[in-house]
Amino acid sequence: MSPDSGSASCEVPLVPWSPRYQGEQRVHGSRQQKYDAEFGEGAVRIVIETGKPVPEVAGDLGVHPGMLHSWVSRWRGHGSASSGRPAPAASGGRLREGGRAELEWLRREMSEKSKRIRELEMERDVFRRCMALWVK
Repeated sequence: MSPDSGSASCEVPLVPWSPRYQGEQRVHGSRQQKYDAEFGEGAVRIVIETGKPVPEVAGDLGVHPGMLHSWVSRWRGHGSASSGRPAPAASGGRLREGGRAELEWLRREMSEKSKRIRELEMERDVFRRCMALWVK
């Protein structure tokens, strides 16, 4: 419709105020909002921990559902809405046989390393005491 007809409205949607809002960028004629990492990770935690659907949480926070969905997908793949670290394993998550074996191996390895660290710390403390006595 032509702008003269009056029946077509060209309203820009209102952006709800958020203390995490950092401005907007124009991308291909549309408005793209920027939020800080803390806000995105908080939004992802709401979706993950409460189990609410993404569109509902997005509506509550005033974020586009597609953006929140991408944050959740990134979190599931990398562990964070903004970083590349691995996602923590969910307590009720299912592991494949290879993943389960690797997890058990890593836990054993971690236990052995922790024991070795404690032993080395004790040796260090003994040497420090010896040095203190020797210096006197």
